[in-house]
Amino acid sequence: MNLKERLEGCEDRYRTLLEINNAIVSNLHKDRLFKVIAEQIKKVFPFDRAGITLYDPARDCFRIYVLETTVSPLHLTWETEIPHSGSAIGWVLDQRRYHLRSDLAKERLFFEDDFFYREGLRSILNLPLITRGEVIGTLNLAGKSPAGYSEEVIELLSLIADQIAIAMDNARAYEEIRQLKDRLDQENVYLQDEIKTEYNFEEIVGKSQALKKVLRGVEKVAGTDSSVLIFGETGTGKELIARAIHDLSKRKNRPLIKVNCAALATGLIESELFGHEKGSFTGALSRKIGRFELADGGTLFLDEIGDLPPEVQAKLLRVLQEHELERVGGTQTLKVDVRLIAATNRDLEKAVSEKTFRADLYYRLNVFPIALPPLRGRKEDIPLLTEYFIHKYAMKMGKRIEKIRQETMNRLISYPWPGNIRELENVIERAVILSKGPTLEIEDALLPPSDLPHRNEKGLLPLEEVEREHILKTLEATRWVIEGPKGAAGILGLHPNTLRSRLQKLGIKRNPHGIS
Repeated sequence: MNLKERLEGCEDRYRTLLEINNAIVSNLHKDRLFKVIAEQIKKVFPFDRAGITLYDPARDCFRIYVLETTVSPLHLTWETEIPHSGSAIGWVLDQRRYHLRSDLAKERLFFEDDFFYREGLRSILNLPLITRGEVIGTLNLAGKSPAGYSEEVIELLSLIADQIAIAMDNARAYEEIRQLKDRLDQENVYLQDEIKTEYNFEEIVGKSQALKKVLRGVEKVAGTDSSVLIFGETGTGKELIARAIHDLSKRKNRPLIKVNCAALATGLIESELFGHEKGSFTGALSRKIGRFELADGGTLFLDEIGDLPPEVQAKLLRVLQEHELERVGGTQTLKVDVRLIAATNRDLEKAVSEKTFRADLYYRLNVFPIALPPLRGRKEDIPLLTEYFIHKYAMKMGKRIEKIRQETMNRLISYPWPGNIRELENVIERAVILSKGPTLEIEDALLPPSDLPHRNEKGLLPLEEVEREHILKTLEATRWVIEGPKGAAGILGLHPNTLRSRLQKLGIKRNPHGIS
């Protein structure tokens, strides 16, 4: 070959590289980039199958992306995983150089060769994708006929592979930035919703020994990453305790994400916790980032965890054990670093014995249990809480309420408070609204008589009976309206779905002939 031919050959090669570079550099979306890569390689190099594999260091394996193929059926398809050890692409990664098998009928040296041979392929060329000194994967070209390639062809393909590696690295960086932006957008939406939410109260109020015992436990566990399981009746302040644990922890600068498991429809819980991919089910019009991803680096608070369906319990256990998850409809494994705090008003030990709650999940959650006392078990805190709520709502409504009659306070102290602190807060808020002067007035309707039937031999009521009667009286007062500002759920301080769950558990039904 004379000098002129060599120069023309070099000019053709660099023109080809420039065309490929211009074509792929502007494509940051991986799917579009794959299509363009196949189109450009085909112009200079005939193939029957072209693919890219990307290395996943966390799993020490490669994921295949088939760019274009003329063979069928495919044994190694889109996103098939190939192990590092024993594979040709693993060899290429380790040696940082290309590998060519000219005839698979004569030599099948590696893990994937048998699969390619069964597809009807005879020659395979694997080239490393190297960018910033790191092998991120391989470019794989295969043909149906035995083939040998000149050093010039392999050198050109190696240069093309270098261009592809840069484009793939850019696409990967773009995807990471996009996912981070999606996550920040989701966090922002979530936190904006949180800002609009009225929490039960801003401080932990009380001086009873029962409350001091709880706070000592909070102080001990807050600095660790151990799971916490908070037990307590509805309205005892479980979310407030979860927030205190988070605020005292090393994760306090990351968000505390909360999920009320009882308030979610069964079919939506998995998507809410773990997220979903676009098109994974009817109505999934876009990718959704789940609460676990939003809580990455922070704390996830699962309230009413006893309401989780069994299939979600199994997936939750895996996340707690392996710190990884897949979105619904997705195949990508995501690592998460989340501290879990769970809460329940149910007897989970009984649920475990009845096989409605997984024993292994229960023991994984119950590393540090905290039992919140009901308000009737800390009556000495009722005056302090009452004063706190009077001040809070009087300030909010621009009223001056300076005192409360001792008779009224005695009624508050003697009332059993089946709805606990949340019910007390709601009663005080309504009393502040209704009071016309400087003295808090609590109408009789706000505090139903506590002298209920079915007492035991000691004159005491079982808790469920107190709760049942209180809910029934509230439903009667609201004419069985559950939702809305004047509904029973609002009066009791419960989410409407939580109240419906309680009605079912307590066997409360409405029928045309009365209440059962």
